[in-house]
Amino acid sequence: MSICTLAARTIVATRVAMASPLRLAVRGYVTAGRRYTKDHEWVVVSEDGKIGTMGITDYAAKALGDVVFVELPEVGKTVAIKDTIGAVESVKAASDIYAPISGEIVEANEALEAESGLINESPFDEGWLCKIKISNEAELEALLDEAAYLKLTSE
Repeated sequence: MSICTLAARTIVATRVAMASPLRLAVRGYVTAGRRYTKDHEWVVVSEDGKIGTMGITDYAAKALGDVVFVELPEVGKTVAIKDTIGAVESVKAASDIYAPISGEIVEANEALEAESGLINESPFDEGWLCKIKISNEAELEALLDEAAYLKLTSE
């Protein structure tokens, strides 16, 4: 078997393995306990159920490319679900950020002002965008769970 044939088979096998839901979860595309929007925002609720931390998904960050600027939401502002609360600009495009739930913005991730690339490096951890005091817990039920989000992004 030639090196080219072996390399081609390895690439195909790697792509198939990486497409499995388990592999996607391991690579950070999905994180347990998070809920997702069809617009590729995520939210995870605090243990007391009062605060939702939100950001954009790894899938969205990769699609945008290198993030160069983040417009953070205004702390103290009351937002409704699907309101535009900020924007992310990359070398490829700009994209609005939508509120995944209704509530009051209680904190914005100011670290992103100095280091917007945190969204690319760590979208589920250090690259979070803001925290929202939840005003309607029922809205969380309308968001996608991990399995539904994986299905959406694999189509």
